[in-house]
Amino acid sequence: MTQAKRQSRKLGWRFVVIAVIIVFFFLALVRNVWMDVYYIPSESMEPLVLTGDRVLVSRLAFTNKPIERGDVVLFDGRGSFLPLKSGAGPVADGIVATGQWLGLVPNDNIYVKRVLGVAGDTVKCCSSEGLLEINGVPVTESYLYPGDEPSALTFEVTVPEGKLWLMGDHRDVSLDSRSLLGSPGGGLVSTDRVIGTPVATVWPLGRIHMLDTDSGASPNGTSKSGLP
Repeated sequence: MTQAKRQSRKLGWRFVVIAVIIVFFFLALVRNVWMDVYYIPSESMEPLVLTGDRVLVSRLAFTNKPIERGDVVLFDGRGSFLPLKSGAGPVADGIVATGQWLGLVPNDNIYVKRVLGVAGDTVKCCSSEGLLEINGVPVTESYLYPGDEPSALTFEVTVPEGKLWLMGDHRDVSLDSRSLLGSPGGGLVSTDRVIGTPVATVWPLGRIHMLDTDSGASPNGTSKSGLP
């Protein structure tokens, strides 16, 4: 009887270990193929997401549709945004630490910004009305942080094929494509560096909601603010 109990316990522990391994690999598959959770450590995309938010990100968002103006994207900044680390100012701006929910090492190469220019677009700031211009059309950006102007820095950029021009919604504190004008790559990000788009805030508890990335005003925003 004692021997039977020992064998039963061994089988029980083996089952637990196998179940834990299966769950671990399932979560790893989900994180790398479908969904992941990211931590927001900066103010650069307020009011859409706040410092300390954990956001659920869809990795499949752009599988069957192209990236468009107004989309909010997470992307790998290696080869484009990483020069920000060597400059002055809050180098953690826009960086999204990943792996927090499984206790893994944070990845500080990941950023979150809004797409303001896709291939062929000419993005300029500012117009005579003080607005951002895309292909000569002034844009009223309802998602901007209250009181921010479209850009304190004047610029005019034509986006080449396969690249994106990206800016934060909280323009006064955001380090983005504007911050790398004159650097190699000019702050333009390759479309193949895009990881996905945030779809919901999942922490803290009081802020759990689906994100309206079209307007930047969550959870009850309007449509993309007149982007052409």
